[in-house]
Amino acid sequence: MNIFRNRSKWKILFFLFAIIIGIGSLIYTQYLVRSLKAEERKKVEMWAEATRLINSADSTQNLEFLFSIIENNSTVPVILTDGHDNIIAARNIEQGKIEDPGWMGQKLEKMKSNGEPIIIDLGNGFTNHIYYKDSIILSQLIYYPYIQLGFIILFILVSFLALSSSRRAEQSRVWVGLSKETAHQLGTPTTSLSGWVEILQNNYPDNPVTKELAVDVKRLEKVTERFSRIGSKPSLSQENILSLIQNSVDYLKSRSSSKVLFVLPFSADDEINIPVNPALFEWVIENVCKNAIDAMEGDGAITIRVEEAEKHAIIDITDTGKGIPKSAYKKIFSPGFTTKKRGWGLGLSLAKRIIEEYHNGKIYVKSSEIGKGTCIRIMMKNGNH
Repeated sequence: MNIFRNRSKWKILFFLFAIIIGIGSLIYTQYLVRSLKAEERKKVEMWAEATRLINSADSTQNLEFLFSIIENNSTVPVILTDGHDNIIAARNIEQGKIEDPGWMGQKLEKMKSNGEPIIIDLGNGFTNHIYYKDSIILSQLIYYPYIQLGFIILFILVSFLALSSSRRAEQSRVWVGLSKETAHQLGTPTTSLSGWVEILQNNYPDNPVTKELAVDVKRLEKVTERFSRIGSKPSLSQENILSLIQNSVDYLKSRSSSKVLFVLPFSADDEINIPVNPALFEWVIENVCKNAIDAMEGDGAITIRVEEAEKHAIIDITDTGKGIPKSAYKKIFSPGFTTKKRGWGLGLSLAKRIIEEYHNGKIYVKSSEIGKGTCIRIMMKNGNH
């Protein structure tokens, strides 16, 4: 069970909530745009009617009121033409451009593409046409929701990165605290066991049980050392990783089922030297192999191939276990992710932390097939590059 599943749900809910706000804002703004378009159309129609009345005015009409209607249109760009689309007048057009016939012609063509004109019937078969386009305010309002949605998406991304960074920092503090406390708790009984083993070795030097106990106590001391180093930058040295892999496999062999076969297609004389911390690197190999043994349920083969590329040493650990679905390729390296009934699901997470943070390498699922097995690839930088 993934202990961070609830946090992931909250992230998804937060993301959906922000998207709903953005879409809601977009829909409402589009509604306002349509309403303002209708109002501007009415305003231009009133402007057209006032123009018609002025052209056919008699002494009984209030010309001052009609002129005020025309003057009140200070936002909507309009062009008045005759029935043959010859420009008669224009309003709310850029200053200095009205006297330019070529520019005004282009402006008129753009307004024609914006929609049907408003026709002024002057009588006796004569008409004038009024072309117009959206006001500056309306044009800005049209693009506003998209800009707003962009800012919301940016806010979501920044918030997500901040939350992720905060979670990683929190995890790091938990890792370090847990590791230091584990090292402290292991220290006392391990020291005591070392003393008892020394007594047993003195009294029963040829007993195989005594020898195995000594090996296990040494392993406990190494585990304690590993935990104590979490949180501090480990020292790296040029080491033959083939020898370190062999050491890890030798330890696992004597403590695994006899049905587990380890295949190492390299000889004891081969060498691939790269900068590593031996104790932590062996821990990675053990964790990945233990995970493979669990996946095979104690029956199968684990093959460890190592090759040296131009800039990297590549380690492929392949098992014949039950495989991993593609959806879980990244999840298996998350703290708390496990398919076992017992355990915290920290082994592969620790391996990832050691390889990527302490050795500047990479660890990932190279390939996997359900029912056939999985290949975990580790890439470590060559010390020569």
